[in-house]
Amino acid sequence: MMDNLGSRLKDIRLKAGLTLRELARQVDVSPSFVSQIENGKSQPSVATLYAFAQLLNVSVDDLFESKPALDPGVPAVHPEEVLNRGDVTNPSEAWHPSEYANRVSVVHPSHRSRLNMAAGVNWERLAATPERDVNFMKIVYAPGATSTDEGDTVSHAGYEYGYVIAGELQVTIGDEAFTLHAGESLGFDSSIPHSLKNTGSIDVQGIWFVHGAHA
Repeated sequence: MMDNLGSRLKDIRLKAGLTLRELARQVDVSPSFVSQIENGKSQPSVATLYAFAQLLNVSVDDLFESKPALDPGVPAVHPEEVLNRGDVTNPSEAWHPSEYANRVSVVHPSHRSRLNMAAGVNWERLAATPERDVNFMKIVYAPGATSTDEGDTVSHAGYEYGYVIAGELQVTIGDEAFTLHAGESLGFDSSIPHSLKNTGSIDVQGIWFVHGAHA
């Protein structure tokens, strides 16, 4: 699935009336770096992504791909047809993800919106709801991948809850560092400066839920 983060970022920036140089100045990165992101030649870190979202007054969810490509092998089914079908064994087979999205969001794996960021960090949106301040996603961190640049931390309003499926994830919150292994979980106040890093030798896979202003 192609990731169009750069074009979405540019569109939101222009609607906000910000020049590329002004956005770069306020986020404290170089104009050339912003230009590379908008042209799809570079990807931001998680921290930079949050900085963009906060400055542009949008949620991180708004930066996800709005219309992911559909897998031709998974036909869309109108919800009303489900009542007459006896071959649906999995809820994800029931509806095209856009159907009744204001109340129900059922997402087949091939329909998930994705964000690919710097250093091997990938997010997949697991469900889309009309509540702007919620982000429910699967995270993948490649070995050595980190959510911030050069050991920096990020903070934002809200709370985060995470569950590690595979790998070894180091979560630094304030002055404390926690290492989570498969099956372990945590929750924390996102206003505390924090960062995530894969300290193991395999991909970290986890389920993450962020709730708060501009999650």
